Amino acid sequence: MNPLVDEWIAKAEGDFSTAQRELQVADAPNYDAVCFHAQQSVEKYLKAKLVNAGIEFEKTHDLGIILDMLVPLEPSWEELREDMDSLSGLAVEVRYPGYCSEAHDATEAMEIARRVRRIVRQQFGLPQ
Repeated sequence: MNPLVDEWIAKAEGDFSTAQRELQVADAPNYDAVCFHAQQSVEKYLKAKLVNAGIEFEKTHDLGIILDMLVPLEPSWEELREDMDSLSGLAVEVRYPGYCSEAHDATEAMEIARRVRRIVRQQFGLPQ
């Protein structure tokens, strides 16, 4: 595999692990951090797919834009559209005053991240 793809996957895994750990914290979990890192994990997994396909992209946290570039390669991924739209705002808004994630937001973000992680890792032939 392309070393840059490996690097994107490693970064995605780091965010996934961080989100997963924070979600398991018993005393005062930071749900904003869970949502942010779940979004970042998905973003990086999708960008790994773009890099692997040789598709150039500009810096963006908008998962809908990234998905638009991937659907021609993976038409079935259109079914992820609603999930990508719900996660996209979590790249920025959870990091500033005015938005506060709750447990259900963090749980939903992690469910989406797990689904995308499973799909991408399976396509790359990587262990779950």
